[in-house]
Amino acid sequence: MDAVTIAGLAAFLGLNVAAALSGAFFKPGQWYESLGKPWWRPPNWLFGPAWAVLYALNAAAGWLVWREAGLAGAGRELALYVVSLGLNAGWSAVFFGLRRPDLAFAELVLLWLSIAATIAAFAPLQPTAAWLLAPYLAWVTFAGALNLAIWRLNRAQTT
Repeated sequence: MDAVTIAGLAAFLGLNVAAALSGAFFKPGQWYESLGKPWWRPPNWLFGPAWAVLYALNAAAGWLVWREAGLAGAGRELALYVVSLGLNAGWSAVFFGLRRPDLAFAELVLLWLSIAATIAAFAPLQPTAAWLLAPYLAWVTFAGALNLAIWRLNRAQTT
């Protein structure tokens, strides 16, 4: 790999780390622990490793599209990608920061739509990149169900 290719990969990894940092600023804490949760919620320790894998796959997907088409050839597609990262970062701020599972669910719907749009946009340019985003979409689907369940179980306490 040449220096430009390595720098591109580093940039995509950096974008994903930046999105992940939202979770470091807006942590679950005692408020989250006090909420009612569905029986099928995974243990807290699973979220960090799951997100680490998803962010790595996401970075690889963006990098593959950039490497295939460049910014000039994939500007719209990569803009969708950046929007999805922004929405991803915003969810922690809304759910944990504002303590608003209702608004977080609406934000998560937008995130889901942005990931689906990114997959559809990446597929013609770089099919592998589109497939790398499939676990992300699946996890966000699950996260949406969990967010909705928590909101419903705690309506009086969270709105």
